[in-house]
Amino acid sequence: MDYKIGLLGRIGGLAATIFVLSYFIHNDSGVFLISLVIILGVAQTMYLVRYGESSFKKVRLFLNNIKQSNYATVYPVKFDGTEIDDLHIEFNAILAKLKEDQLEKEANYHYFRTVFQHLSIGLITFEEDGSIQIMNTAAKRMLNIQHLHHIEEVSQVNKDLHHAIHHLRTGGSELIKIVHPDGIMQLSVYVIELVLRDVKFKLVSLQNIQSELEEKEMEAWQNLVRVLTHEIMNSIAPISSLAATLRGDLESKTGKNASLSAEELEDCRMGIATIEKRSEGLINFVSDFRSLAHIPTPKFTAIRIAELFDRVQLLLKPQLDACGVTLKTSISPTDLLLFADCSLIEQVLINLTQNAIHALEESTEKMIKLESFLDENGKIIIEITDTGKGIEEDALAKIFIPFFTTKKKGSGIGLSLSKQIMRRHKGNLQVRSTLGIGTTFKLIFNA
Repeated sequence: MDYKIGLLGRIGGLAATIFVLSYFIHNDSGVFLISLVIILGVAQTMYLVRYGESSFKKVRLFLNNIKQSNYATVYPVKFDGTEIDDLHIEFNAILAKLKEDQLEKEANYHYFRTVFQHLSIGLITFEEDGSIQIMNTAAKRMLNIQHLHHIEEVSQVNKDLHHAIHHLRTGGSELIKIVHPDGIMQLSVYVIELVLRDVKFKLVSLQNIQSELEEKEMEAWQNLVRVLTHEIMNSIAPISSLAATLRGDLESKTGKNASLSAEELEDCRMGIATIEKRSEGLINFVSDFRSLAHIPTPKFTAIRIAELFDRVQLLLKPQLDACGVTLKTSISPTDLLLFADCSLIEQVLINLTQNAIHALEESTEKMIKLESFLDENGKIIIEITDTGKGIEEDALAKIFIPFFTTKKKGSGIGLSLSKQIMRRHKGNLQVRSTLGIGTTFKLIFNA
């Protein structure tokens, strides 16, 4: 039975009772009949009020459940065809739909939150009062912190970054350099101001563009080296050849015509020999730098890291023994495999290990650790750690720049060359150093 029919039936019955009561009073039908009809009318009125209150009470309860987002309530259905049954069926259908929408919204929220957390770009959102809403994993890794409750705490990490976050407006960006345990990072900071439900907040994105900058810097150096080698080689090669020819001619002619004194002849020979020797030295010097611009394309093969470490240790054993340096190796897991160019990576390890040996010249504890392991992201890591005096912060920022060196005798291309080899492997080479404790070079191979 429809709710309207039930309501109209009760109102019709009450109206009929009132009509009968009017008829009895008009015809003076007696007190008993009139009293009986009045009692019946009162009972019908009370029943109608109770019927209406019952329905409104159910509606109020239903609306209160919606208000409190309580969609788990189930209204009983007896399938007896009453209007209450119909009402309960409609209530259950509405609650089921709302519950389905709520579950979909929660699923979407968790989906986007998961995506937000796993983005490689660091993201931070905070309200107008500075309280942090969301901070993803990439931002925590870049800032080297586990928790951030208020945006003012960023000043403890880097004051320039704190200043940029506060003063940049929508669309503004700034390049900030920060010191990270894994090395120097160049962060591109971008800020957007948003309003959601009358609440103002800022979205800050942090992108580490250190790799891109190093790539461009290295490309510029390579172009410079190409130009220099071309011009220098074109000049030096003829000089060297001419000096050799002159020396040969001078020696052949002086045998027949001894117009030059022995002393003068010796001076000429020494001068020309010096020119030739120096020219050859410059040619070798330029050839070394030419390697910066001509790194071969890696030939990838599967390499057992244990065997790679054994070869490096065998090659450097005479140098290690001569300097009294202990080399310890560690691999976890022991059967770890690396997909790379064996000769190029071996060249990098030899170069870094030799640098570590030189760093230990003035140390009392002379130890180098050669370690390899998998990090939390499944990347293969190789670390070369020494117990030397460490590297100054100013030098640390320039250590991979071609021609820069902290050694008394050094070309300054070893670390730059190693960096480029790692780039060719789609990996990275980082350094961290503490004065008085030592230095660690970290080779990162992407999974």
